[in-house]
Amino acid sequence: MQQLQDLRVSNITRLTAPQTFKQRLPVTEEIARTVLDGREEVENILSGKDSRMLVIVGPCSIHDIKAAMEYAVRLKALRDELKDDLCIVMRVYFEKPRTTIGWKGFINDPHLDGSFDIEHGLHYARKLLLDINALGLPTATEFLDPFTPQYVSDLVSWAAIGARTIESQTHRQMASGLSMPVGFKNSTDGRIQAAIDALRSAMHAHSFLGIDQEGHSSVITTTGNPFGHIVLRGGSQKPNYDPDNIADAERRLQAAHLPSAIMVDCSHANSGKKHEQQANVWDNIVEQRVNGTTSIIGVMIESNLFCGNQPFPDDPSSLQYGVSITDACIAWNETETLLRKGAVRLHEVLRKSELS
Repeated sequence: MQQLQDLRVSNITRLTAPQTFKQRLPVTEEIARTVLDGREEVENILSGKDSRMLVIVGPCSIHDIKAAMEYAVRLKALRDELKDDLCIVMRVYFEKPRTTIGWKGFINDPHLDGSFDIEHGLHYARKLLLDINALGLPTATEFLDPFTPQYVSDLVSWAAIGARTIESQTHRQMASGLSMPVGFKNSTDGRIQAAIDALRSAMHAHSFLGIDQEGHSSVITTTGNPFGHIVLRGGSQKPNYDPDNIADAERRLQAAHLPSAIMVDCSHANSGKKHEQQANVWDNIVEQRVNGTTSIIGVMIESNLFCGNQPFPDDPSSLQYGVSITDACIAWNETETLLRKGAVRLHEVLRKSELS
């Protein structure tokens, strides 16, 4: 009989089970407390119990573990400094969705050479998350492959479903079972309704195919995620963070009987894909909060040790340290300045809110 399957598959490599990864790289009580406290902080902001601004900030993507840890150490100090006014969580993205082709992130190709050593990528992604949480700094990531959460989600305090996967039933189902709050980005063409539909779907129970902790194919049944919100990232090169778009998002959420909780992505289409413009978006959002727009609960900022980006390398050893190989980021010194100035602007309003 002729072969009927795997006609275009060149290789299948079995991965170590999630449970084994967790035995090799276990969570300590201290790390668990960081993760749980981070989740609780975000949940309280979403529910209105905490009126601080949530800030998801960090590199567009992780490609260098050493640089990521240097960034994390700096961010932990800034988180402690500004904790009365901002809830800072580090962006630690290991998976990168692609419109066509390109580097798919650290988990998929950790050596940057097309060897696709996913076992290595998963191991060191988990180790990095452990090390960052051990500092007392909560982490955030985007989940792209539906199997990835089984390996690392116990170390994540906030998650995103990206603009390219927002209409995917697979990702909506996955989000319904995640243990942390989830932000749903509007679609790449700017449609907010896609994010609202995803948010509503993820609030409900689902049953779908997945893997268990031993790596076996399983039916996963979820209870629904009550801590979802939308993320406005602009679309078709048009921003959507201005007061009119914020008001439109509020109306759409209210019509869907959903809480008016909105995060704004300072990068991507909101900045015209120019990292220098992220500061303008941040300043605008801070002013809207100061002027009473409480529906804006947080922002995302793409930031690295140094500004800009660099081409994906033919020779990984030639890379400039601390510079993104995906989207351009603002530098650390600008990040400090923006967040400190924003915290000062928000401080008086926050105190008034607590006293009222």
